Amino acid sequence: MSGTPDGPGSGAPSGLQAPVAGRLAVTKQRLRDGAHAIFEPLVALLVRLGARPDHLTVAGLALSALSGLLFLLASWRLGGLVLALAGLCDVLDGQLARRCGGETRFGAFLDSTIDRLGEALVILGITGFFVRFAENQPLEVSPTIWTLVVTFLGMLALVGSFLVSYTRARAEGLGIDCKVGWFERPERIALLVIAGLLGNLGVMFWALALLGLLSFWTAFQRVRHVWRQTRGAELDPPEGMRS
Repeated sequence: MSGTPDGPGSGAPSGLQAPVAGRLAVTKQRLRDGAHAIFEPLVALLVRLGARPDHLTVAGLALSALSGLLFLLASWRLGGLVLALAGLCDVLDGQLARRCGGETRFGAFLDSTIDRLGEALVILGITGFFVRFAENQPLEVSPTIWTLVVTFLGMLALVGSFLVSYTRARAEGLGIDCKVGWFERPERIALLVIAGLLGNLGVMFWALALLGLLSFWTAFQRVRHVWRQTRGAELDPPEGMRS
């Protein structure tokens, strides 16, 4: 990794941001560890049944597609429940791969690719509902304006979620660890699950808007992190030019 641990290229937050970012990272890691511990018996059962990580990856995609269809048909609570099951598959496939010793580069590639597709189907389903039922809206605007607004928000959420994934993948392609940012895939899925289970049109509308805004913020955090990691090496003079 480029840059020195304590220098400008370290990427470590400065000032008041450091304690906040550190606490957030610790809290998220504890939640992940807790979830892994809770689901460990289920993973052991899947191992005994001969399940493979790719099976769960494909099941997660199918459930995401079904969730998007349910959202499109205004079955909010059922769509939220099915999306929660898709998220569970996303957690279990990684644990199962580690348990079976079957973590492969292609498996990681396939999992990440299918995650993007599944998330896109869910966002398209939610956006499609708002476009189809323009008369059922939480804002007092014309159907035309409403359609433009929700289409823009859907595109914002879709592009934002892709950017979060791309910035990390591109950084890791450069050899830079980039597991930073407030709003990663688990948080995005949790937001849509909660909004769906609440079954409220206004809540889902604002959840879609929040999804786009926070995804772009997370992508920005990752760009800033990579800039901090790389600028130290780029500003460092070549070996032969040092005094």
